[in-house]
Amino acid sequence: MNIPNTALESSQPPLATSHEARFRSEMGQISRHSAVFFAGTLFTAGAGYLFKIYLARVLGADVLGIYALGMTIVGFFGLFNGLGLPQAAVRFVAAYSATEQWQRLHGFLRRAFGLLGIGNVVLAATMMVVGPWLARSLYHAPALVPYLHLFAVMLVLGAFTAFLGQVLAGYKDVALRTVITSFIGSPLNIVFGVVLLSLGFGLRGYLLAQVASAVIVLILLLVAAWRLTPKPARQAPHTAVPMEREVFWFSAAVFGVSVLEFILGQADQILLGVFLDVRQLGIYAVAVTLVAFVPVALQSVNQIFSPTIADLHARGERALLSRLFQTLTKWILGLTLPLALVMIIFSKPLMRLFGAAFEAGWFVLVLGTLGQLVNAGVGSVGYMLLMSGNQARLIRVQVVMAVFMVAATIGLVRPYGMAGVALAAALTNALSNYLCLRQVRAALQLSPYNRTYIRLLGPFLASLALTVGVRLLMRSLHLHPEWLWIGIALVVSYASFCGLALLAGLDNDDKMIVAAIRGRVLGAMGRTPSLSQ
Repeated sequence: MNIPNTALESSQPPLATSHEARFRSEMGQISRHSAVFFAGTLFTAGAGYLFKIYLARVLGADVLGIYALGMTIVGFFGLFNGLGLPQAAVRFVAAYSATEQWQRLHGFLRRAFGLLGIGNVVLAATMMVVGPWLARSLYHAPALVPYLHLFAVMLVLGAFTAFLGQVLAGYKDVALRTVITSFIGSPLNIVFGVVLLSLGFGLRGYLLAQVASAVIVLILLLVAAWRLTPKPARQAPHTAVPMEREVFWFSAAVFGVSVLEFILGQADQILLGVFLDVRQLGIYAVAVTLVAFVPVALQSVNQIFSPTIADLHARGERALLSRLFQTLTKWILGLTLPLALVMIIFSKPLMRLFGAAFEAGWFVLVLGTLGQLVNAGVGSVGYMLLMSGNQARLIRVQVVMAVFMVAATIGLVRPYGMAGVALAAALTNALSNYLCLRQVRAALQLSPYNRTYIRLLGPFLASLALTVGVRLLMRSLHLHPEWLWIGIALVVSYASFCGLALLAGLDNDDKMIVAAIRGRVLGAMGRTPSLSQ
């Protein structure tokens, strides 16, 4: 049967329409998953910071410093406890499920669990042997030794929860993972912690609370992963196909990246613990915790944009990838600027919330926030390299910056203390993102920037002026409580920025995102947006 050419032409949409449909589809998926992760992050951060204030007031800077030292040891051994398998789970669980390779899926999950079990028993034992020497000789903190066994248990639990969480991501159920880890695990940790601290258990009680909540989260993740695993994979024979060599090579590459990320992320606290006292480390750790929340918009987008990068790059859809990269980076920067302004302008009151002794860390908060602004301003450049097969370029950047980080920290810690360490960390953050951006341009010929970024200038200046105004009003009139005025400043900062941004005019891509947000808000309120919206 012959079909007229006109019929064929009418049945196939124009290329521009197809591109627009793909952009809408990809943006909808990214916004949906990012929203779930963002909500979980906000909930965890909000509850966590209130709990952190409680901890700081109950335990004090010295005990928090001991806890921070213990977590650096867990972080170091944690480099090896995952063996690169959690990240491999995202890729291979999704691939085996999509292609219905049930025996390979069964073999991967079963053998990964076995490797994690054996590896972490060995690591925990090693930590118990080496830990006392690290505490006494390297950190000069013998008070850390009695708690090492609890840190070792946390190490093992962390390996399995990380793996199972990524298995759920491989099954594309980030929402369920967020519910378990953020909306169940975090409140349990806080409740257990408050109860045990109230009973006078001190740091031991806080660690026991973390262990108890981690066990419950692990059980819930295990049940969820079992139910999400297709029945044929659960019933696969015990002689299932062993792990492919590709899994081991991928895990090895991820492990290398993780080592470099650990050096970049933990060198400041490790060297601070070596050269200074635990009190300053405790103050520094609280400030860093606040700084870690600044790139929340970027982290939320990365959860789903990273596999999208791999997909579009493999399909050769560079124009669509470039459009998404530019639009998402602009929104990430726009959503980060008002928060960063409040962090910087209210740095002293924010640190005072944790206690008078913690105000000394305000400069750490300022420098760290500036570094994270650069991070947000370049967007998902690291994932652009990693997911496009240019991981060698990413590793080269991280090697150079790891050396720079250690050298700068050692050079600045003695003359400038916490401020010097914070400056080294901020410079490392800014330079590494700049170098990654250059690598993205060289390898992919893509840039996150276009002329529409100019429209952010007016909203930024308005947000800056009003936030400074609230701060001056609070200081001149001695307004209390400080946390209330910090919250007011945050609302004013975002309201002025977003309001003026809407008045300044949105391009078509921005309007599409606003429409998607409006639709989700109305859906959450039980209303259905009209077609005109």
